[in-house]
Amino acid sequence: MEKSQLEQYLSGGVENIMKGMRKTFLTNPKSAVFFMKYAQAAGAAAEKRRAAKQNGEHIPPFLIASITSQCNLRCKGCYAWANHTCGGGTKQDGLRAEQWDDIFCQAEDMGVSFILLAGGEPLMRPDVLKMAGRRKNILFPVFTNGTMIIKEILSGSRNAEPDSGEPQTGSEDVDTYLQMFMDNRNLLPVLSIEGDRQMTDTRRGAGIYDCLIQTMEELKARNILYGVSITVTKENMEEVTADVFLQKLSLLGCKAVIYVEYVPVDRDTVNLAPDDKDRTFMAARLDILRETQRNMLLISFPGDERASGGCLAAGWGFFHINAKGGAEPCPFSPYSDTSLQDISLREAMNSPLFSRLRENGNLAETHKGGCVLFEQEQTVKEYLKGI
Repeated sequence: MEKSQLEQYLSGGVENIMKGMRKTFLTNPKSAVFFMKYAQAAGAAAEKRRAAKQNGEHIPPFLIASITSQCNLRCKGCYAWANHTCGGGTKQDGLRAEQWDDIFCQAEDMGVSFILLAGGEPLMRPDVLKMAGRRKNILFPVFTNGTMIIKEILSGSRNAEPDSGEPQTGSEDVDTYLQMFMDNRNLLPVLSIEGDRQMTDTRRGAGIYDCLIQTMEELKARNILYGVSITVTKENMEEVTADVFLQKLSLLGCKAVIYVEYVPVDRDTVNLAPDDKDRTFMAARLDILRETQRNMLLISFPGDERASGGCLAAGWGFFHINAKGGAEPCPFSPYSDTSLQDISLREAMNSPLFSRLRENGNLAETHKGGCVLFEQEQTVKEYLKGI
């Protein structure tokens, strides 16, 4: 899929989702009003980016913001836990909500249309989510493990230890999250799932699959637009790209599926990472699914970005902001020479590290999969030494 084709597919996919929700809009005027207004705002944001490009400035269309390093689960093979950028508990960390709001404001002024909220578990920062909800001109996909949206789905979760692998909830009454998503249509929950019950519970903990299914049912009942995120490994690739799996998600109201190739956290899990043969299968399978599952938006990383001209990190298509405000090329390349506590978002987009990665062609390098910069870790460290 060429870059222009990918852009057309993404635009067309959003339009197909909107068409599929017309009946929903008849009984849910809040969604109808929001998406009509957002379409206008997205068009205005694109004009800002085009104007900036004419002046020699590149503005990426989206950002990734890890608004917390805390998480209520400890999933097997979690890159953030292995990299010590994620921890258990409910302690507030990093930037204050007001600082995140200022970043969102700057992004809106520059023409950024999407900000992916991640963590840790982003629902552990309801104060930041409330700030994001006020920025109606930006769409905020919220990448969540889904265990905190509905109250008391998992018994005993409030007393679990951070390192036990069992889910915890934050101090916020979790029923309020359903209401938050209902009141703020620009906050789109993206639930993490690994496939069937066995696959999901093996990685994320007993009872998580059933929790996710119930959460999906509640989101559908309230006409809340949502998607899922799937970490693709050799073990689950065929299952999560099967018609029966996607049809079940569709019946549960899911409108988008984001496939993310597994990045090994250590030598013991390298065998789980997709190889070239697997990626060829994945690309061919997605071409078919995009024709047969037209009511869903299907995206693959890094597959789609590799097919569209290379890695989109380091400000080319996006960059990552960690919980403390550090500007990083991407979540899988957690290195920074710039903090948004010290400089503006516009300045961070052209940090010395980002500029070097773009100018030296590192983003276009071939790689075995998962993340091009993850495989160039030593090179990134060398660049930092010279800055």
